[in-house]
Amino acid sequence: MNANANSVNIKSGVRESGGYHHGDLRAAAIAAGMKKIDEQDHPDLGLRALARDLGVSATALYRHFPNKDALLDALALEGLNRLGAHQAQAAQSVGGGREGFGEMGVTYVRWAVEHPALVRLIYDRVGKVDLAGGNPTKMGEAFYQLRAGIAATMPEDITPEQRATATLHAWSLVHGLAMLILDGQVEYDAEMIRKVVTLADFGLQ
Repeated sequence: MNANANSVNIKSGVRESGGYHHGDLRAAAIAAGMKKIDEQDHPDLGLRALARDLGVSATALYRHFPNKDALLDALALEGLNRLGAHQAQAAQSVGGGREGFGEMGVTYVRWAVEHPALVRLIYDRVGKVDLAGGNPTKMGEAFYQLRAGIAATMPEDITPEQRATATLHAWSLVHGLAMLILDGQVEYDAEMIRKVVTLADFGLQ
């Protein structure tokens, strides 16, 4: 995924006079692509197929996405942003802090199970992630929430290496659980997932 990609504000692509307002076509294309991923077993995410679905020319869509890779990157980033938004809401619902960070983990697993195709796409497109440095906002809202959650629950005087280790520990736990469920090794059990996540100290001790 292009680290310089910006988050996408999805809104309906309202047509007027046979076209889209400036910016609406990009948003509409991402919304249509996300819908395909959620609703179809083998979605056609090619630009020409998406253009047909939207009732526009492929040329119009190419102005926003120069190739299929650019579209897939945008869809993956939108997925990370949606996941992160759900995690933030879950954390806030219990007052944040360490309990909130646990809720973020539970939410990660549940969201992954509910959106298996999107999770596969995200991790097919996301490259190496810098867990200690860099700007997490450029890696999507989910990575930002992960880094922010660690920062909020660990002492301020920890070293960058300790912070990166704790971040990797938390991410590995919830992503590993999610993939075990998606690959059929473990049955999804919401109560069991909560027990496993809350049992872990996320390297915060």
